[in-house]
Amino acid sequence: PAIEAIKPSFFEITVAMAFDYFAQHSVDIAVIEVGLGGRLDSTNVITPLVSVITNISWDHKDLLGNSLREIASEKAGIIKTGIPVVISERQREIEHVFINKAGIEKAEISFASDEYTVEMNSEYGTIQVLKNKATLLKDTAFSLSGFYQRKNIPGVLKTVDVLQRYFSISPAQLKKGLEDVVRVTKLKGRWQTLQQNPMVVCDIAHNFSGVQEVLHQLSGMSFHRLHIVWGMVKDKEVNEILSILPKHATYYFCQAKIPRALDAHALKDMATKHGLVGEVVLDINEAKKSALARARNDDLIFIGGSTFVVAEIEEL
Repeated sequence: PAIEAIKPSFFEITVAMAFDYFAQHSVDIAVIEVGLGGRLDSTNVITPLVSVITNISWDHKDLLGNSLREIASEKAGIIKTGIPVVISERQREIEHVFINKAGIEKAEISFASDEYTVEMNSEYGTIQVLKNKATLLKDTAFSLSGFYQRKNIPGVLKTVDVLQRYFSISPAQLKKGLEDVVRVTKLKGRWQTLQQNPMVVCDIAHNFSGVQEVLHQLSGMSFHRLHIVWGMVKDKEVNEILSILPKHATYYFCQAKIPRALDAHALKDMATKHGLVGEVVLDINEAKKSALARARNDDLIFIGGSTFVVAEIEEL
């Protein structure tokens, strides 16, 4: 009945349902990710053990602000009075936003990248973790092979340091958690290899900095030709992202089956202005089949542009 009376958004309804479910089942610990921002986010009703902010990049400018400082200010809205906050990556141009907010709230603040460094060996699927330049974990299996995880892992490790005040987490448990992350969480679509010969990789990167990270990883790979199955949603920085996509690739423009999806024909027209060449294949899986039909065994097929695009891949 409250839904009819209050008229909340879909996200607000699902957050309320999730919190109610967690409360009924007395969960020991819950990891809550914000929606668009932080300050005005419906998840922000909780008082956590620790607040975590990853890195700040251009996203949802229409709602969060037109500068990294404004976006950071919205994200800093999750910093609570007396509650520790971990910032995954120290970004010099905006670090003062978090330092000032933490000072106002008398919240202990840590920048994880000051302490932790992560080296990845993508060939062997392992990571090495340094804490204050001393080896903490060596040759640890890690199934999330996207290079951008080098920025995420320090935030996780520093958060675990803070949580040691409430829970006992041994080095062996920490290592096992990293090694089993995909099996335990069922996390999908994070630089996930779907097949070999030809290699098919998908990733849910959907903002400018995320796509930059993906392109950096693609640039270091060996292949004959690159095929990209690409779809986006309307409220992203479409032209900015299209401007950095590789012009030597063959594109298959598609659209997810959601109202927010950008029309694939409109996407192709915008992409053409940025020198990208390809065809429209509306359905994601049909687009993938088209790419496979044209690809040699030594080609690479990448599927991405939106979480919703990756979510519709049939064998994911």
